[in-house]
Formats: sequence, C-alpha cells, structure tokens
Amino acid sequence: MNPGLLVLGVVILVVAVVDLLWTTLWVEGGAGPLTRRLMASTWGAIRRVGKRYPRVLILAGPVILSLGLLTWIGSLWGGWTLVFAGAENAIFDTRDAGPISWVERFYFVGYTLFTMGNGDFTPNDGVWQIATGLTTASGMLLVTLVVSYVISVLGAVTQKRSFASNVSGLGQRGETIVRTAWNGEDFDGLELPLNTFTTEINELTTNHHAYPILHYFYTDQREYAAVLSIVALDEALTLLCFGVQEDDRPSAAVLENARASIGNYLETLGSSFVHVADGTPQPPELEVLREADVPTISEDAFARSLEESADRRRWLGGLIEADARDWPPDDEH
Repeated sequence: MNPGLLVLGVVILVVAVVDLLWTTLWVEGGAGPLTRRLMASTWGAIRRVGKRYPRVLILAGPVILSLGLLTWIGSLWGGWTLVFAGAENAIFDTRDAGPISWVERFYFVGYTLFTMGNGDFTPNDGVWQIATGLTTASGMLLVTLVVSYVISVLGAVTQKRSFASNVSGLGQRGETIVRTAWNGEDFDGLELPLNTFTTEINELTTNHHAYPILHYFYTDQREYAAVLSIVALDEALTLLCFGVQEDDRPSAAVLENARASIGNYLETLGSSFVHVADGTPQPPELEVLREADVPTISEDAFARSLEESADRRRWLGGLIEADARDWPPDDEH
C-alpha cells in the first residue's frame, strides 16, 4: 500500500471534478480556478507571440478550449492511475501472472474511463471494484459535460459574431453609425436597431459570464469583432447623448437602455478580462457629423459632457487593449 500515491490521486481527482463542474454547470461562477488560470496564462503566451505574428491570435480560442479539455481528461486519467497505484493488488492481469506495471495501470484506467470494455485487467474484489465503477462514471460525466459545454461555447461564439456583424452593417465607427442613421431630418428608424442591439448585448453579456472562454475567441475580420462593435456602438451612443442637439436625439429611454447594457458588458468582462486603460481614449469627432448636416452642440460643450464619461471611456480603452487591439479601432469615416 502506498498512501502517498493514493492521497495525491484523490486530490487531483477532486480538483479536476470541481473545476469541471464549476466551469460547465455553474452559470454564475464562470470558469473554475484551474481553467481560469489556464486561460489567462495561455492567452498571455499567445499575445506575446501575436506581437510578431498577429495571425496567431485567431488560434487563441480553439487552443485554449482544447487545452482545457485535455487538462480535464489528463487530470482524471492521471488521478485514477495514481489511485490504482496506491496498492499493489488493486488490479491483476487476467492473462499473465506477475506485478502490474505503471503502463498497465495507465492502460486499465484509460479503457475503464472511456468504457472501452477490454478485459485484459480486472480490479480486485471489494473497494477496487467500487473504484473501477467510479472511474467509469467519471468518464461518462466527463464526456457528457464536455460535449454539452463545447456545443454551448460554439453557439455563444456564433452569437458574438452575429452581433458584431449586425452593428458593423451600420458602420465600423461611432461617427459612421450616427451619420448613417441620420436621414437628413432626424434619426427616425434608429430606435428599432438600438433595441435589437441592446437585446443582443444582454445575451452576449450572459454568455461571457457563463463561458469566460468566449473572451479569447479572437477574429481578425473587422466586421465580426464584437469588441470593436461594442466600442463603435458606445461611441455612437456618446455622440447621440452628448454631441447631437437635444431636440434631434432619439428617445432618451432607448439610448440609456443601450448604454446600460454596454455598461453591464464592461462590468462582466472587467471582473476577469478587462483592465482600466491608463489614459482616456481620444473622443469621437463631431466634425464628421457636421459634414453630414447632423445638428451638433459646440466642441466645448461636447468636451465638458465627455468628462462625465471619462471612467467609462477608460474601460472601453482597456477593453480594446485586453483584446490585443489599438485605439482608434479603425480608420474608417
């Protein structure tokens, strides 16, 4: 009997199962401690490589997801191997007499974990039969939860890209969105897409809270980059709330509701992914709106209004930096 190996195996199993359940089932909990550290360290390494090879960043999401799955599989496989190595007579060979090697224990745990049903080795009577049953149960739990988790994450990635594409359809900068929405007389027709964007942002925020790995699915296609669309939309809302003359603005309730949804998004990502930028990003340009005959307030009045949103804009700047991008997000006008 080797109590050290047995205890170590049990500890690894407990950590792996807790992290697996935490990450896949606990919607309010985000990622488990092990997965959270793995995601942060892997993203950091990929970002460092991405400074020289930017295309590498698009691999971040799939790589982190794959490493997380391999970590769970490896932890369960390794933990059960250590448990069955805790006693010389835990399993025995049905074909050849003699001691059981580490490779044979590893093999036994593997086919038991994934229910392959081989009979080369069998557990000894008593507690080791129960341990074998628990090994099979943990394998079934792993497969079931992993499949459901991957499907949910990929669905959330699709929703993230869909939202970004919808916003990009109006423009890829705040000034462009406002200019596009102006029909020459008012912003009639803008309230419906804003309400739609608000609903989509709320869903995106919920998905980010439930599946923090969603942060790391990066795209170099501008029209599908949710972070850039969030920033562009918030800049548009800033212009509409503080830059356009009050009588010509869309419904205040619609604007505030949209701003609140983006605020919740920033708060959710701020707990695990986003930091506050050191400086306040440069403001949107009123001159772009004036060129389209959009009625605006004076530059001085606009600058004073932006002081109220300085903290929010620093969070937006931090969001851009955390997503390995630069401000301004795009040079389009």
